[in-house]
Amino acid sequence: MSDRNVRNLAHLQESASTARVLNLLRVHQRKSTDADYIARPLFQHPILNRCIVIKHRLRKNEVEFFHDGRQTATKLIFPIDGADLGVGGRSVFVDQINYDAAMEGLLGEAWVNNTRDRDLLSIIDSIPSLDPFLLREQLRRHDHEPARCYFEISDADMARMYAFVEREVQKLIDLCYQGVDDGGMASSRLVKKILSNAVGAETEPLRLTLRLEKKEYQEGVFCWKGFLYYKWTLAEAMPAVTRVAEAIGKAKPRGTTDLNTRVYLEKTRAELQQSVLGICGTAKKTLAIYDQAFNGLVGGQPNAFRDFLLNAPSMFTDLGERLGAVNHITSFWQFRFPAGRMPVVTPEELTDIFADFSSSLSFPEIRKQQPAMAAAEASAA
Repeated sequence: MSDRNVRNLAHLQESASTARVLNLLRVHQRKSTDADYIARPLFQHPILNRCIVIKHRLRKNEVEFFHDGRQTATKLIFPIDGADLGVGGRSVFVDQINYDAAMEGLLGEAWVNNTRDRDLLSIIDSIPSLDPFLLREQLRRHDHEPARCYFEISDADMARMYAFVEREVQKLIDLCYQGVDDGGMASSRLVKKILSNAVGAETEPLRLTLRLEKKEYQEGVFCWKGFLYYKWTLAEAMPAVTRVAEAIGKAKPRGTTDLNTRVYLEKTRAELQQSVLGICGTAKKTLAIYDQAFNGLVGGQPNAFRDFLLNAPSMFTDLGERLGAVNHITSFWQFRFPAGRMPVVTPEELTDIFADFSSSLSFPEIRKQQPAMAAAEASAA
């Protein structure tokens, strides 16, 4: 497929959502000479390793690229000119009809035998979100550990998160910089370092407070940033979640609806409302474990907070999948029914939408990472 939507490509470069877009072109532009980037690339094929990966809501004319009736897909955009996105690009959906032929046309014969890159794309396609914390944990579970630079929050989201993070860690800033009166500069620098996962002189008070070696500090702050990201994501999502849950309860198809469809819609709408709000409640409970650990740090228990951060990254899988599914539902609903309006929707289409939402929200109650979550709770305590 050809993708010549200039506005969208240029927009992705500057204001993309972390959960929706993995901008490998931007990573290459910033880290191409970095030793870790060179030694541990995400994809082996250099062209694939400079594409833009998007979790994409399928439009009506794009559903035909799949046989399974999915509503979202993983889209790969290959810019024609990496220095000028205005030129446009070519795109392929992961696992679309004629997937191998399309990828071979873009990447050459190297694609045919490159099972590693193919497997990585399948893993990425299987998760509901591209947020870096969920992505890294899922790749690690499949024995893939690319360079850390692939797992950063987008510039746009970092800018939006800044004030939230500053409020969240203000107590710690006050603790680490007691007696320092520099007009808030220390606070500003520390928040920037937390969000960038950088190690420097400005973070020494924090590292010493946590009693971490520099390598441990990098890992610990990456995990800390993950919990802050999920707290911010949930806070941002809740107003839309409430509106969409109410709208799902009121959605009525136009036209004749047979009895079986009517029964299914009534049963499923109630289940969807309960599931969406329930998943957000579960996420809040998980984040409360982090809050308990952080309050312990501020209260003089840095070892407990350190151990919590180093033992808790497996919680990212549960948080990321659940919040990714909720964000999929709210963003799709608002895309399909903008500004609260209910356009004409057939019983068949509403049934398909509800079925897709139900599939997105299917989470087993008992997960493999539960023992790790119990360990994290113990660390927080």
